[in-house]
Amino acid sequence: QVLLYIDGIHGKWLFQEVRAVFSRRYLLNNTALEIFLANRTCIMFNYPDADVMKKVVNYLPRVGIGTGCGLPQARRISLASPRQLLKSSNMTERWQRREVSNFEYIMFLNTISGRTFNDLNQYPVFPWVISNYDCEDLDLSLPSNFRDLSKPIGALNPKRSNYFASRYESWDDPTIPKFHYGTHYSNAAFTLGWLVRVEPFTSMFLNLQGGKFDHADRTFHSVQQSWKNCQRDSHDVKELIPEFYYLPEMFVNSNKYNLGKTSDGETLNDVKLPKWAKSADDFVRINRMALESEIVSCQIHQWIDLIFGFKQRGPEAVRATNVFYYLTYEGSVDLNKITDPVERSGLRDQIKNFGQTPSQLQMVPHPPRSSAMHIYVLDITPMMFKEPEAQDVIMVLKFQSNSPVVYVTANTHPSLQQPAVFTCTKNLHFCVNKWNQTTAPSAGDLDKPKLLPIEPDPLTNHGVNSAKRQIAETLDQSVEVHRGCFSVTADNKYLLSCGYWDRSFRIVYVESGALHQVVFGHWDVVTCISRSETYIGGDCYFVTGSRDATLMLWYWSGRRHLIVGDSNTLTENPTARAILTGHDTEITCAAVCAELGLIASGSLEGPILLHTITGDLLRSLEPDLPPDSGMPSSPQPELIVFTNEGMVIASYKQGLLCNFTMNGRNLSSKIIDDNIKGMLGSNNSQFLVTGGDKGVVQVWSAWDFNHLYTFPQCDAGIRAIALSHDQKTVITGMTSGSIVAFHINFNRWHYEYQNVT
Repeated sequence: QVLLYIDGIHGKWLFQEVRAVFSRRYLLNNTALEIFLANRTCIMFNYPDADVMKKVVNYLPRVGIGTGCGLPQARRISLASPRQLLKSSNMTERWQRREVSNFEYIMFLNTISGRTFNDLNQYPVFPWVISNYDCEDLDLSLPSNFRDLSKPIGALNPKRSNYFASRYESWDDPTIPKFHYGTHYSNAAFTLGWLVRVEPFTSMFLNLQGGKFDHADRTFHSVQQSWKNCQRDSHDVKELIPEFYYLPEMFVNSNKYNLGKTSDGETLNDVKLPKWAKSADDFVRINRMALESEIVSCQIHQWIDLIFGFKQRGPEAVRATNVFYYLTYEGSVDLNKITDPVERSGLRDQIKNFGQTPSQLQMVPHPPRSSAMHIYVLDITPMMFKEPEAQDVIMVLKFQSNSPVVYVTANTHPSLQQPAVFTCTKNLHFCVNKWNQTTAPSAGDLDKPKLLPIEPDPLTNHGVNSAKRQIAETLDQSVEVHRGCFSVTADNKYLLSCGYWDRSFRIVYVESGALHQVVFGHWDVVTCISRSETYIGGDCYFVTGSRDATLMLWYWSGRRHLIVGDSNTLTENPTARAILTGHDTEITCAAVCAELGLIASGSLEGPILLHTITGDLLRSLEPDLPPDSGMPSSPQPELIVFTNEGMVIASYKQGLLCNFTMNGRNLSSKIIDDNIKGMLGSNNSQFLVTGGDKGVVQVWSAWDFNHLYTFPQCDAGIRAIALSHDQKTVITGMTSGSIVAFHINFNRWHYEYQNVT
C-alpha cells in the first residue's frame, strides 16, 4: 500500500513530450503552471510565488501554449496574460469562420482564462442553452426553446433579477463592495455535485462531505429541477460544466451508490432526464446539437461578454446584473501580503467556497459569429439549377498503371507548403497530387478540365501518363495490399508502409522515393499501420499491428523526421512507446485518437479493444446484435474511425456498421448492402461517409446510421476514401486505378438548413 501511494505522488515526464505550458492562478494568485504532454494528459503545479513559477518556465522547453492557436512557440507566450493570448491568437477569427465549433471555442476561452480540469475551484464553465425541459419533443428550430444568452443565469427571471438589483442598490458595508450574488456560477462544491455519480468525483465529494452523501433533496437528481432552481432560488445561479455536452455517464448511477431518499420518499438513482431525451446518450447528443445550433451561435458572444468579457466587471457588469462577491475576482486580494495566519486561512477558505471568476479577456464587446445560414445559401446557390450528377461529381483522374488505388489521404491544410492528395496503388506505386485551392470549381465551370481541384504529380513536373514513384521492395506474398498497409505524415513528406517479410515497417521519403528509416519491433509480419491526426508539421503517434496479435505504439518526431524511441534517443532501431496486448488473432485495423489518449484495434476474430495511449487495456467493444441478424457471433472488424466527440465507429465484414461510446456501449448497429472499404466522419461528428465494392459513396447519420444521401454510382469498386480539410470534397480510390472527387456539403443534411431553397 505504501508503494502504491508513493507511486501516485511521484512522476516523471520527458521534456521532449511537453507540448504546451500555461501559467495558472491558484487561489487568485499567479503562482501555478499547467503542463500539457504529447499523450494529451496535463499536470498542474503550484509554487510558493510567481518568481519561482517564472524560473521553472525558463527551464522548460520553448513550446508556448502549443501550435493550435496561431501563436509562436516561445516562453514569453507561456507567461503572457490571458488578455494578450486572446488578442494574439487566431482562434476568434477561426471561430467566426466556423473552422472550430462553439464547444471548442468556449473550451479555448476557458483554458486561456485560467479554467482547468486540474482545479475544481476553477473548473471549465459552460452555459445552459436549452430552456424547455417539459415538452415531449424538442424543436431546436424554435427560439423559445433556448435560454436568453444575453443575460446571466441569475437575471433570466425578471422577479429574481429585480431582487438581486435591489440588494445591490441597498448594500451598505464599508469593507465589502456591493454585489448582486452571494454565490457563484462555478465552484468545487457545484462541480462535484454535478459529477457525484462518476469516479473519482464521488470519492472527492465524500471527502468534502465528511464521508457521507449530501441530503437527497440537495443532490443533483433531475435536469428539469436543476433548471427550475436556477430560475427561482436566490442561492442557485449555477452554470453548467463541459461534461453536460459529452459525458452521458454522469447522469447514470452505474455504481449503484446509495444516494438516499428525498423528503417525498423517492429513492435517488439515475438523474431524471427531460421527456424529449430517450436516454442519457440522447440527452447529451441533443444538448450538444443545441450548443452548436444557429440560434446559439448567433448570441453566444453575449454570454462570453458576461463570463469572460467586458460585462464581467465594472459599470457594464452592474448594468447587466452580473456582479459577484468581491473575493471571486482576480486581483481582489494578495494572500502573500497577509501576515496574520488566521486572516489568511479565512480568506483562503472564502475564495475556495465562493468560487473564482475567470480572468477578464476583453474590455470591448466580443465579435459575433458569421451566419451559417448565409454561408450555406452562398454555397448552394451556384449549383441549384444543375442536375444531381453535375452537382456532385467534380472530377475523375485516371492513372496509367490501372492498379487499384488502395490508399488515399487528403492533407490539404492551407498552411502546408504543398497541400496535396496522396495516393498509393496495389502495385505499390504512389503519387502526390497537388491540391489547387485557388481554382475551386464553380457551377458554370464544372465541365472545364483546367479548373479541376487536383493536378497530377506536380512535384516531378510530369503529366498523368508519367511513371509514378514506387515502393522499392514488395510486401510479403501472404499480405493482401490494402489501405491499412500505408500511412503518410501530415506534411506529405514521408510514407510509412508495412507488410514486409522481415517484420519491419518502413519510412520512404516521398519526393525521391528513397528509403528513410527501417523500424523493427514486432515478432511477426506487420499487418496494419495508422497514425493520429496532428497539427501541420507536428509530432504524432503511429500504431502498428501484426499477425502475432500485438499492437505497438510509436512516436513520430516532426522536428527530427524520425520514429523515435521511448526515451526520444536517436538509435538505429527505436523501441516502441507502448506494447498493447489483448487480441488473440491477427490485427486487421487500428485507429489512434491522441486528443483523447485512446487506441482502438480490431482482429480477425474480433472484438475491438480500446487501450489508453500509455498501453492500458480499457475495455472490449462488441456489437449488440439480435440472434436473427444473420451475423456471426464474432464479426470481423475491417475499419475503425474515431469521431471528434470520442465515438468509435466500426465497419465489419458483411456490411455491419456499429458505433460505440468510449465506455463500451453499442449505441446503434446497421447492416447495409455493401462491403465497406472506406469510411470517415465529418468534423462535426454528425455524419459518416462510406464507400465500398458497389462503387457508391453514401452519407449516414453517425448517431443512428439513418441514410441521408447516395452519390452517383461509379463504374468500379471503392477501395479508399478521404475528405479535404475544408470538408467540401470527398476523394475516392477506385479498383479501376482512378480517383474520383465529389462535391459534398454537410449542411445539406443539417436539420437547420434542410428547408433552405
